[in-house]
Amino acid sequence: MGSPTGSHGRARRLVTAAVLLTSLGLATACGSGDGDADDGGGGGGGGGAAANATGVDDGAELTMWTRAATRPQSEALVKAYNASHKNQIRLTVIPTDDYQAKVGAAAGSRDLPDLFASDVVFVPNYTSSRLFADITARIDALPFADDLAQSHIKAGTYEDKKYVVPHTLDLSVLFYNKDLYRKAKLDPEKPPTTLAEWDEQARAVDKLGGGVNGTFFGGNCGGCGVFTWWPSIWAAGDEVLNADGTAATLDSATAKKVYGTYRGWVDDDIVAPGARDETGATWTGLFPKGQIGVMPMPSTTLGLMPKNLDLGVAPIPGPDGGKATFVGGDAIGISATSKSADQAWNFLAWSVGDKAQVDVVAAHKDVVARTDLASNKYSDADPRLVTINELVADGHTPYALKFGQTFNDPNGPWLTMMRNAVFGDGGSVDKDNDEVSASLAD
Repeated sequence: MGSPTGSHGRARRLVTAAVLLTSLGLATACGSGDGDADDGGGGGGGGGAAANATGVDDGAELTMWTRAATRPQSEALVKAYNASHKNQIRLTVIPTDDYQAKVGAAAGSRDLPDLFASDVVFVPNYTSSRLFADITARIDALPFADDLAQSHIKAGTYEDKKYVVPHTLDLSVLFYNKDLYRKAKLDPEKPPTTLAEWDEQARAVDKLGGGVNGTFFGGNCGGCGVFTWWPSIWAAGDEVLNADGTAATLDSATAKKVYGTYRGWVDDDIVAPGARDETGATWTGLFPKGQIGVMPMPSTTLGLMPKNLDLGVAPIPGPDGGKATFVGGDAIGISATSKSADQAWNFLAWSVGDKAQVDVVAAHKDVVARTDLASNKYSDADPRLVTINELVADGHTPYALKFGQTFNDPNGPWLTMMRNAVFGDGGSVDKDNDEVSASLAD
């Protein structure tokens, strides 16, 4: 990831950033001096920021951190920027599982880099702890501000101030095997548009036998569940959390329909073997083997698929239609302690500009961070990429300070809820939802 599941589903214990950062006793704006968040040349809400939408390129040396999960995209952007600008960025890639602790320690010692990215679901922990500089006026001055992935912008907005821009995007989408569809007498150009159709098509493919299965999912992976199940709830117009992320609504009638569909696949053996124990480490490894009919996957896996696999991509539907996606990936901002905020903004503004988004991001078959660039010279060569890019407009990124402990932690209440709902009889959904809410409000 790109996604809340780690590197495409690697569930892991996560440091709860809010607790860690609060314990460090951080000030509202860390540090002081030239380029701080409180002055015109710094982080940003003031007139100085608005007056200079592109920042400064004067040969400054900047530091930047990102997690290993986004290494390829981060390195490609930094390489292109360094080759075309006077400013130079020194990128440090940190192991994903160590990232939050590393940021927390650096914040405590007032030693954050000029720029740092974060898994977007943990951005609220950093914004509420004042680790990023306010860049509201800078973002709003961009001519394409409204076209930026709004799910990332919203996740990085705290008390009506904006602190980040999209860095990398990873979307949840349906992949389906067109060869298996043909063998099952299904139209390979008509992927499911409702959860009921998904169910029908998965069952039709499963009947082929011979080691072929209808679908697959990570049944022992909380992050996999939020990434691939929640879009079916959103597609119906329902929410999964309240606005401030302190209570869950995962017991809605729509949610129960979603769980019931997955439970039916388990009960009727439509799911490939191993779903019950899949922790996320290998959940994307089965589809490329050509024996799965249709399943939700991270969009970033498209470029990793075998060349001879004839696959289609479609939005994840709700029970009766609609479409939605979980917009994972990383967002990036300027640290509140940076002394080179104008120069750091120069990189951020460039990174979401036309040239970087098309000639770096789209050229590498990654999801562009702007809806107005969904169709471009690279994506137009592959309609599947256009489908993925256009889904950004239907994207959701949940906001919750206690996201990690509730949804990613293998000992958290969400994984218990998932497993009870799908591998049990589904009778404890209401009670389990209360446990999820209690964790979010803790």
